[in-house]
Amino acid sequence: MTFWAYILRCSDGSYYTGHTDDLERRVAQHQHGEIPGYTAERRPVELMWSQDFPTRDEALNAEAQVKNWSRAKKEALFVSDWDRVSEAGRKKEFPRYAVSTSSTATRDERSERAALPQPAIVLVRPQLAENIGKAARAMLNFGLTDLRLVSPRDGWPNADAIPAASGADRVIETARLYETVSDAVADCAHVYATTVRKRGVTKPVVTPEQAAQGIHADLGGSAILFGPERSGLETDDVAVARTIITVPINPEFGSLNLAQAVILVAYEWSKGQTLASPPTTDLEPPAPQGELDGMIEQLEKMLHETGFFFPPDRVPTVRRTLRTLLTKPGWDSQEVRTMRGVLSALAKPRARAQGLASKASSS
Repeated sequence: MTFWAYILRCSDGSYYTGHTDDLERRVAQHQHGEIPGYTAERRPVELMWSQDFPTRDEALNAEAQVKNWSRAKKEALFVSDWDRVSEAGRKKEFPRYAVSTSSTATRDERSERAALPQPAIVLVRPQLAENIGKAARAMLNFGLTDLRLVSPRDGWPNADAIPAASGADRVIETARLYETVSDAVADCAHVYATTVRKRGVTKPVVTPEQAAQGIHADLGGSAILFGPERSGLETDDVAVARTIITVPINPEFGSLNLAQAVILVAYEWSKGQTLASPPTTDLEPPAPQGELDGMIEQLEKMLHETGFFFPPDRVPTVRRTLRTLLTKPGWDSQEVRTMRGVLSALAKPRARAQGLASKASSS
């Protein structure tokens, strides 16, 4: 099934962005006022741009992305004017990764790059612009920005990459185009080729984690080659590299799409970098044994009064089971106090309820 993101121009000159699984029918509904709201009050409408996607989520992501674009950027997209799209996109900042929107690096940026070696991601003969956009998105998720393209099948630049990039415009705009793999990696001292198949070339084989460690440790630039979506890198492409990167994968299904392959490598490189991470929460230390024993003794006393320990010959076993159960989680002091409060409330429910009622009436 195919899903679409689309933009309509309304009679008042404004733009409406949406998504659908039936583009022709949805546009007709907008034109006839069958969809209440914005477009119904601004007819006639005209379809200015649309892009198909294999899943609804991707269409939704594209809709959310282009909806927030400036008017100038949308109008550049309508006519596939890449220069105008890039110019509009350069105004956008990416503070999370502290990257400049200028094509020329500042002195501070050059110092940062020297301190944190960043590999070039080289897509060799990629077939679809959408996949280039998805790879750019995967790169920027983990702080990589140096994208190089070798002879893309559909040419470059290509506006179809923009929606799929979902905001990674900086990577798309600064991507560099090359005719050969050798040209793309000419300035790199270390070249890695990603492949899951043996191609008759004897080279060292490392995991993405080992490659990332090498990139951080080695002097000189590094590049990582990724092959076309359908067939992967050719033998001659792999021959340019000095090291092969591969991952353990299901031998019965060894297919990774281009963005998946890029994100595996980018994630390993990003470990230890200054990127956003989930906050850590310090755990309270476990409660002293005396506090835990006091809670267990309180519970056993309450259970004894209710006749829980029966028959007598099973009491030792039941107590051991209860102690094992209560000592497994590693309670901290606050948890022990809370549980003892619960037990106290259970021991004297009527008195507690009466006390709360009395307190409420007096207030």
